[in-house]
Amino acid sequence: MARCVQSVQEFIQDSFVPMVAVLCSEEAERVTRKNNLNFAELLRPFCRLTSEGHIRDPNNQVQTVKNLRICVNKLVASQNTTSAVLGPTQRQLLSEVVLSCQPQDGAVTNMITVGGYQLNFNGKGCLLIFVFVFLATTPWFEAYRENFLQSMPASDHEFLNYFLACLLVVSSTEAVPVEQFLKLSQEQHRVQHSGEYTNPKWFIPNTLKYYVLLHDMSEGNEHRADTVYEDMKQRYGPQGCYLLKINSRTLSTGEDEQIPDPWSQYLHRNNLHNQVSSLAFSTSNNHFVNILLDTASSSGSLNNLSTVNKSLVGGAGSHGICLTLNDHDHIRQFIQEFTFRGLLPHIEKNIRQLNDQLVSRKGLSRSLFTATKKWFGGGKGPEKSINEPKSTCGLLYPPEAPELQIRKMADLCFLIQHYELAYSCYHTAKKDFLSDQAMLYAAGALEMAAVAAFLQGGAPRPYPAHYMDTAIQTYRDVCKNMVLAERCALLSAEILKSQGKYSEAASLLIKMTSEDSDLRSALLLEQAAHCFINMRNPMVRKFAFHMILAGHRFSKAGQRRHALRCYCQAMQVYKERGWSLAEDHINFTIGRQSFTLHQPENAVIAFREILANDSRQTATQQGAFLREYLYVYKNVTGGNEVSLPQLPLPCIHSSATRVYFGHERRLAEGEKQAATHVSLDQEYDQDLAAMWRHLEEQLVAAANRGLVPGNFQPTQSCLNSHTDNLRHPFAVVEEPIIVEVTFRNPLKVSLALSNLSLLWKFSVEGASLSEEMSEGLSGKALTNEDVAQKDDIVSTETILEFYMGPEETKVARLRLLPHRTGQLNIVGVVYNLAGPLPGELTPSTEGTVDTCYMDFILFIGQQMMDMMVVHGKQDLRIQGPRLNQTKEDKMLIRHGPDRRLEPIITPPMPLMEVFFLQFPTALLCGEVRKAYVEFCNVSSVPLCGLRVASTHPDFFTFGSQATTPLTPVSPASSENCSAYKILATPHQLGSVTSEILVSPEDFNQPSGVIEIPIDGCTLQPGESTQLPLWLRGPDQEGVHEINFLFYYESTEKGIKISHRVLRHKVFICASRSLSVQASVCHSSIPPPNCGLDDKDCSGALVFIDVENINTSDAAVREFLIVQVSSSSQNWCLHKCINPAKDKDCKLTSRERAKLCFRATRCKPHTVERYTFADLNLGNEQIVSSSTPCGDFFFRCCQNSQRVNVVSSSCKSQGSLSTENTVSDITNIVKKCNELDLNIIVIWKAYVIEDNKQLILEGQLHVALQAIGKEASSLTPKQEATEMVLLKFKSELPPPAILPTVELSQLIKTNLQYPETYSHPFVQESLCVVPVTLTLSNCSLAHVDVIIDLRHKSVSPVFLEVHTSFTWVGQTQYKLQLKPQEMLSLTLQACFLKPGVYNLNTLRVFAKPADQDAMCETSQQIASPALIIINNA
Repeated sequence: MARCVQSVQEFIQDSFVPMVAVLCSEEAERVTRKNNLNFAELLRPFCRLTSEGHIRDPNNQVQTVKNLRICVNKLVASQNTTSAVLGPTQRQLLSEVVLSCQPQDGAVTNMITVGGYQLNFNGKGCLLIFVFVFLATTPWFEAYRENFLQSMPASDHEFLNYFLACLLVVSSTEAVPVEQFLKLSQEQHRVQHSGEYTNPKWFIPNTLKYYVLLHDMSEGNEHRADTVYEDMKQRYGPQGCYLLKINSRTLSTGEDEQIPDPWSQYLHRNNLHNQVSSLAFSTSNNHFVNILLDTASSSGSLNNLSTVNKSLVGGAGSHGICLTLNDHDHIRQFIQEFTFRGLLPHIEKNIRQLNDQLVSRKGLSRSLFTATKKWFGGGKGPEKSINEPKSTCGLLYPPEAPELQIRKMADLCFLIQHYELAYSCYHTAKKDFLSDQAMLYAAGALEMAAVAAFLQGGAPRPYPAHYMDTAIQTYRDVCKNMVLAERCALLSAEILKSQGKYSEAASLLIKMTSEDSDLRSALLLEQAAHCFINMRNPMVRKFAFHMILAGHRFSKAGQRRHALRCYCQAMQVYKERGWSLAEDHINFTIGRQSFTLHQPENAVIAFREILANDSRQTATQQGAFLREYLYVYKNVTGGNEVSLPQLPLPCIHSSATRVYFGHERRLAEGEKQAATHVSLDQEYDQDLAAMWRHLEEQLVAAANRGLVPGNFQPTQSCLNSHTDNLRHPFAVVEEPIIVEVTFRNPLKVSLALSNLSLLWKFSVEGASLSEEMSEGLSGKALTNEDVAQKDDIVSTETILEFYMGPEETKVARLRLLPHRTGQLNIVGVVYNLAGPLPGELTPSTEGTVDTCYMDFILFIGQQMMDMMVVHGKQDLRIQGPRLNQTKEDKMLIRHGPDRRLEPIITPPMPLMEVFFLQFPTALLCGEVRKAYVEFCNVSSVPLCGLRVASTHPDFFTFGSQATTPLTPVSPASSENCSAYKILATPHQLGSVTSEILVSPEDFNQPSGVIEIPIDGCTLQPGESTQLPLWLRGPDQEGVHEINFLFYYESTEKGIKISHRVLRHKVFICASRSLSVQASVCHSSIPPPNCGLDDKDCSGALVFIDVENINTSDAAVREFLIVQVSSSSQNWCLHKCINPAKDKDCKLTSRERAKLCFRATRCKPHTVERYTFADLNLGNEQIVSSSTPCGDFFFRCCQNSQRVNVVSSSCKSQGSLSTENTVSDITNIVKKCNELDLNIIVIWKAYVIEDNKQLILEGQLHVALQAIGKEASSLTPKQEATEMVLLKFKSELPPPAILPTVELSQLIKTNLQYPETYSHPFVQESLCVVPVTLTLSNCSLAHVDVIIDLRHKSVSPVFLEVHTSFTWVGQTQYKLQLKPQEMLSLTLQACFLKPGVYNLNTLRVFAKPADQDAMCETSQQIASPALIIINNA
């Protein structure tokens, strides 16, 4: 239960106090009415004794009476009989008492923390700490309990509510006061003994009469009063009378002295009694006056009782206006005198008399006494017939019955706090009552025995809770007296609570709930809920559940404020715990109760909670919730809202809000294809964002002399939750801002939104306004929340209708157009919300609906929607990313700002649009196609510094100004024109190449950024230009994503936005074309016109293998090899030595051709230049050194160099421990096979498309890096780099591995001899043939050479051959060749018989001359040299 102001002992003592009646004369009433009080009310604040009293028990033991309070009530007689239930008047009184006691607004609340509660939340068990804020005390329950106990009618089975004494009050101004005392005494005797009145009841026949002479100090004669009082003491004794002097205060002293008013806290409840009594008089014919009881204080005000008896209540401080503090002391002293000298001795006397009567009967046995009562009736009242059961509660004892005498003695002892003797008497009476089956009396004895046992100080006897349970069950089930059962339950619950037995107390209170009294059930359920929360292990959910039950019963009892409070307290448990249905019920009830109590703001909040949360209610129920919310909302605002309120529907995913700056992308116009740029339809990709940032950094670095500024920020045209939103974005004046807001309808009914627009605030820069406007708006943020639109500053687009289906998620794109520079803050959205139609129809598949009926429904629905449309807003609050930089950020939960909705409006900037013409979507690998690009400046500001960067710079080129051929002006005039620069040249067999020297600076863009060549380098406003664009298909087949980033600047410098970019993304599908594989080897025959002493006179043979690998595209008929070109700084193609000179090089599907060319070294150049050599295989010569052939060649070279750098850097990480010996030898021989010759194969393809033959062109590149290594035009697949294990222990260096492949190619050999030689062996047996051996040093170092002509083979076959052939003369030579030197030796071969012989049996060894510690390496021998020896 809730904490009470009083302890349980104080509560019980104040519940059962001695009752004293007051009977006043009319003159005495007049004297007390000067203070707006009657005599009983005058005494009420002073009825608690401040000092201890003493009394002797029958054993002559002194008992101390502490903190005793007496109850003084006006004597009012009535003829009503005692009832087992409360009457309507009493019920109304209790209801008014509870209603008048409400928690005060702004009162200090108690914070109760309930921890260690295990709760299964969202399917996972977690330990949660609940903090509930509610009032720990319930004064309305205490007021109800106290009024209930004091208003209980006196019962026949107990004497606790009986009057013990009567105060007879007479004024000293009476003519004969003694006669008035006699009249009052006779009146009291008549009421008690005449039998005409059933109420009030008197404790003993000889009631104590105490005579009080009331003297008014302001008007009476004090001497006469003293004289009368002396006469009274002679008549009634000094212990039976008292002179009370009051009204000592005069009007003159009353103005200066402030006297406290102790009566106000008592009289508020008294006024309720008076009003209820007056209501009873008006609605009842019988004569009934309710006894005015002494009640406790309560805070609050009674809202529904507007008429208060001003004569009784008066203003604040109007009670006791004629009394001084001395008068207060006189009244307090009077109460003590009456109690100590009159009441307590009277009670002591009666206890002794009752005890003597009981003791005199102890000699009789219980059986004999029972038999006497049985035969002689025992003086009982009318017995029940024999056929009636005696277990009923209708058995009554006469007043002189010994059982009642025991009970009377027990009650007297209980009232004076002699609990031990009281318990003994209750226990004895209980046995007698049970033996007689007088269940009502027995239940009363059990109840009071349990209370007396509990109140015994220091007694070892435990609290007999089973006594209380039996008493409650008997009252409720046997006697059908819910009033007594309720009193018993209230007492027992308080006792159990004081002992910490909250579970037993809660069970007891719950059992007492019933349908006969909603108020009682509500109060008891609320207290049971408090018991659950105060347990050692708090039962939080039971607390909330019973608070809901209490709120429901409060609502049925008409206590709406208490019902609202109970639901609000229970909501603290159910809120955000996943119990959506319970939350909906509670919020709905809170909303209705708040609206009924004229708290529409709270009602709106409650209904908004229902709609804002995800509900599992049915569609019908949700529609009802929505209509109720709209109705309440309309009543709150009434169309006169000062500021727009927050609407709960639809839900807004603020974090999913996206903001786009600029115009939306224009769609294609005819053949023009617009740049894709950025749009809200594109999904954000982090890898793509990093790629665009890298491209933009390249462009910015190229525009700033290779350096990226420190304050560089990448351009973000579309902001979302994944972008960097820590800084204010920039928007351009007169360019739209599009905000995409994601709405979600959580309900199963549709929503209709109208007039949807953005809500913004704008801080205007002073420089952008006129003087009149700037003076009026300086330092003030403008907003469009008011009715007046600010279109001259920011134009706001409005969506007139926005319909959302059930549980639909839908986005709305809202636009703003700023017209001034400054700071714009987008704060939310504003709209009109309408609920579903009551007869909202769902699509039916069974049949069609009548059109007239539909029109009628829509008409009615439209009328209702107009009435139920509300106007409001929702804020866009976006939480920034969590900070995780500092230690405090990691320990706490902090979030950075998100400024995507706070753009800074800047002055006008250039705006460019890009269109592509004849841009293909599919190309063959290596195919070259010409397209056109159109650049348009659609702004009012000129632009310059146009550049472009791409992820595939080898895919396109704008050409170089020095080598760009004459191209058609427009795309229409370029039909059937070649993309290459062509020279008409007749094809001649065996013709040599035409060579052109080209500087790479004419083509290369070192940074990868291409400057777009436009006239004047500036594009004026409204101006556009078209430029040709050459494209080359990727070398790998498949779909390729190619990204372009165009960069441009404003001609005005020093502005906030330094540059702007435009994105474009294309997808190119590349199909197979040709596969080119090339290899090169040293030529054994020196080129023509080359002497032996010419060191630079060396040649090589280039073999090119071309295959048609296009098998998937049936439209491609055949490929034609048009030309083979070379580009290198050291080598060039010389001539074609292909044997098939009379055939065209045409290849159909899966055909292959092999071409052979002779290559020679170029003459050295002082400046780095590339030699382009063209060998045309037809009648036209394509200038490979011009655009686009040269551009794509250099682009491919740059791309391959980047790949080689990356691969070499990866490999170098694993070879850091290579020995210096190996590196030195490699450096010596690395140029033995170095070639660096690039082959360009230009082809044409014949394609059939739409019954027309088209000619496609293209080029493939093959880079020959070294002699003997094969190269291909197809890019090899990159393999994953093998992981290198870390080595933590130093190991011995591995042995040096010599580059044997390179060392075996230092020297090239060539044998010159006649192929056929005839010799007459009959005449001369030996045939000697001269043979010339040519040695070539392929390295750039001096080489030691050893030539060995001896046969070293041991094979029998070779021995047989070699026996017929041998070298004669010098058989071993040791020579030294200079770098790239050629040397010839004359050898002699001797043959013994005719036959075919292989002369290539010599062995050549070589090593670098400066490597003394190195052994000679055997050199590679050329192919077999066969000679035919004939017999002449």
